[in-house]
Amino acid sequence: MNLTVSSPLRSLKGVGPALEKTLGGAGLTNLGDLMWLVPTRYEDRSNPTPIAAVGYGAGMVTVCGRVVALQERQARVRRLRLTEAVVSDDSGSIAVVWFNQPFLRTSLRVGMRVWLYGPVRPAPRGWGLQLQSPEWEAEEDDEDEPLHMGRVVPVYRRIGRLGARRLRTLVARAAEAIEDVPEHLPADLLADLGLPPLGAALRGVHFPFANDPAPSAAAQAELAARRSPAHRRLALEELTALAVVLERERQRRRTALAPVCTVTDEVREAARQLLPFKLTGAQRRVVAEIVADLQRSEPMARLLQGDVGSGKTVVATLAALVALEAGLQVALLAPTELLAQQHHATLSRLLAHTRHVPGLLIGSLGARVKAGVREMLAAGRQGLVIGTHALIEEAVRFPRLGLVVIDEQHRFGVAQRQALVDKGTAPHLLVMTATPIPRSLALSVYGDLDVSILDELPPGRTPVATVLRDDSSRPKLVEFLRREVGQGGQAYWVFPLIEESEAISARAVETHVQTVRGALPGVAVEVVHGRVSAAEREDVMGRFARGEVAVLCATTVIEVGVDIPNASVMVIENAERFGLAQLHQLRGRVGRGRRRSYCALLTGPDCPPEAVQRLQFFASTNDGFKVAEEDFRVRGPGELTGLRQWGRPEFVVASLWLHLRELQAAREIARRAAAAGRLEALASSLRSPRGVGAELRSA
Repeated sequence: MNLTVSSPLRSLKGVGPALEKTLGGAGLTNLGDLMWLVPTRYEDRSNPTPIAAVGYGAGMVTVCGRVVALQERQARVRRLRLTEAVVSDDSGSIAVVWFNQPFLRTSLRVGMRVWLYGPVRPAPRGWGLQLQSPEWEAEEDDEDEPLHMGRVVPVYRRIGRLGARRLRTLVARAAEAIEDVPEHLPADLLADLGLPPLGAALRGVHFPFANDPAPSAAAQAELAARRSPAHRRLALEELTALAVVLERERQRRRTALAPVCTVTDEVREAARQLLPFKLTGAQRRVVAEIVADLQRSEPMARLLQGDVGSGKTVVATLAALVALEAGLQVALLAPTELLAQQHHATLSRLLAHTRHVPGLLIGSLGARVKAGVREMLAAGRQGLVIGTHALIEEAVRFPRLGLVVIDEQHRFGVAQRQALVDKGTAPHLLVMTATPIPRSLALSVYGDLDVSILDELPPGRTPVATVLRDDSSRPKLVEFLRREVGQGGQAYWVFPLIEESEAISARAVETHVQTVRGALPGVAVEVVHGRVSAAEREDVMGRFARGEVAVLCATTVIEVGVDIPNASVMVIENAERFGLAQLHQLRGRVGRGRRRSYCALLTGPDCPPEAVQRLQFFASTNDGFKVAEEDFRVRGPGELTGLRQWGRPEFVVASLWLHLRELQAAREIARRAAAAGRLEALASSLRSPRGVGAELRSA
């Protein structure tokens, strides 16, 4: 029976109701889903080792021979039954043992030719070597090549009780039963990229080198790194699905009519009075880009990237002023109450000479106060509001919402961003982040946004001096900290853990805060972490902001959303346990004021050499974009996408670092389809089943 990728799993031989339920629990409902169950790794079982050449310490080996002896017996250890065999080839013999698998006594038989793959161990009582509990497969004379041996075999993540062998069998049956998968991408493009058709890729990713009995080392390395032609073709499928989602969003905005802001001489004068200082060249350039967007009827959708201290808030304030002067409402969404309060204080100061008074809407306000703010917004009497997730609540209404500003965008999902935008009629959108985003990630995750970059710090800002130190430097560090605090400075001391763990060798904040207090007598030291209640955390952070706390011991809860200009020292314990981007965010908590600022990276005793090298690179630069590119380069192949933290579903195959060429091709495919009026036809033909494919079909 010929099946298609849409055929239900129960149509496959060997899949009954129980197995179908197990697979369904992992999100697999049809044969296409099963074919997209991409192997996590591969094992080379293609070339059997002559038995005489098998030695102790060889690790996992593949041998092929005939069973010359077979028995089952009870071991001396109670409830342990052994199935023992001797397998021979032309070069010699080796003992084989399986534990508690009595069915093997009837599955195997003397004279049968078998493939074995497993670990070599010393046999008991010094009787040479033996293979222990190897995977095995019989090779019948009239059978095709074996599935689990004699080739490079796929290994899958376990699903319930289903191991790699069972899943491999199911995938092989599906690959054989499915008719040709229709190809919907241009043949010339696939040829230019050196990619196979989709159907061949779906088979090749599971059973590589089917027509190449002796693949090159380079080809095997590409396979292991998910850079094989089959992997790249599936990555292109997923990246095209994402490109279609983003192109849809662009088209939707092009058809919407946004409120048009007019910039008059009065608006320009209000802007000049707002600023007690001159803008940097980068700020002037970005403000011009934003103001040009606000004067168009197409809704602005712009990403503003700028390192810590680059002046994003001033730019956002000027954008808000243009919208407010046009009679529109402005909403600024922040990820934490503390950051919302700090934005409220900053904008209140900057707008003090105008008629626009910012409102504040956060969860900790009293019910009556919040109701009053919502009433003012709904009546149109409150022009500018700054808040947290409370702004997204159903009860919040805006009659003239013209501009939405979202700070620290990566802390919000796409749905949350859209929920606030949907409170207006095609409002302009400005999203800001101090987390530098590599170009490839910006192209994919924020491909529906225009990008502006603040790449220049305001005058007077000095770079944070970063040093790398080991445990022996701790006494000098404490003495330096004592002097800095004595001169009016404040410090963060960041730990990777809340409590000590037997599994992880790293310092914990709850354990070592007492050590910090003991080393700094008379200094106000407090602690915050994820298990501290929100109210207590806000209280401690508020006291730190007011200067009542000199040293704050914390976990990464202070990574974003904290602006304390007086904080001048950042100490990071076990710095090797943090990613470069995360270290950059932590370092960005200091250097916000006029004080000379420092970041000390403390390494643990077991810090590996490659981690030291990574930290040395970090200490050598304050350029967030260089840090982001290096972080993405280091983490890319291992952390395949990292999309979830940016509010997008995960990919199954695609990696934004490994598949840059495919990413660029996907964007071109989507744009061509849109220009030809075929975007929805392309969307309906894409086969990516989960992750971004689900987002594609949910739109």
